[in-house]
Amino acid sequence: MKRKIKDDELDQQSLIEDPKKLVERYPKVAITVDCVIFGFEENILKVLLIRSDLAEFKNKWTLLGDIMKKNEDLDDAADRVLLERTGMSDVFLEQVRTFSAPARHPGGRVITVAYASLLDIGHHQLKITDNELHWHPVNSLHDMAFDHKQVVDTCYAWLQKMIQEHPLGFNLLPHKFSLRELQNLYEAILGIKLDRRNFRKKFFSMDFLIDTNEMEENVPHRPGKLYKFNFKKYERNKKKWLGIDF
Repeated sequence: MKRKIKDDELDQQSLIEDPKKLVERYPKVAITVDCVIFGFEENILKVLLIRSDLAEFKNKWTLLGDIMKKNEDLDDAADRVLLERTGMSDVFLEQVRTFSAPARHPGGRVITVAYASLLDIGHHQLKITDNELHWHPVNSLHDMAFDHKQVVDTCYAWLQKMIQEHPLGFNLLPHKFSLRELQNLYEAILGIKLDRRNFRKKFFSMDFLIDTNEMEENVPHRPGKLYKFNFKKYERNKKKWLGIDF
């Protein structure tokens, strides 16, 4: 004798056979991307922010973000947001973390994926400045819209870890730089004061600096030697960089 199939079993079977129906049963959750763009200028680490356009967050600062469109993947959405908000299209973005607290957005359940980048402000002109878009010193941030202060703090911690594991900071320096400029860069990103003698000793021990036999000119302090970073040597000896400890 055949067992009678219950209605809920039939419903479940139809869902398995028709993926579209199955998807329709999924909970609807919005996905957004937020871009945390760090910039270095005049020995200060900054981040790019705009004014929130939501009444609930009136006068508060927010990151550059938007809802991911149906025809986009996350990377495409992040590139689009940056282009639409700033006019910049030549910035490398790296996915850092997903934020999914149920009540992080007043409009309902919204999951956001944070992307971050570090650039030289002097080499990247803002072509769009709507909603008071401008650079803010990272150490000046307090209460922000949504959970964006947490997002910035998380990406800042990521950046501090990255600069100790990869030489990304050298892209923010002139082709020829002094050890003073190098230390100023690391102090700005790490947010600490470094001992001058120990800092120089550690960098010289890695043997990635090339002495150009040139000196600084027209500086308000005692001129220092100018160096270049040996990227080729770094590529051959990456593990040595990981030994750096500030």
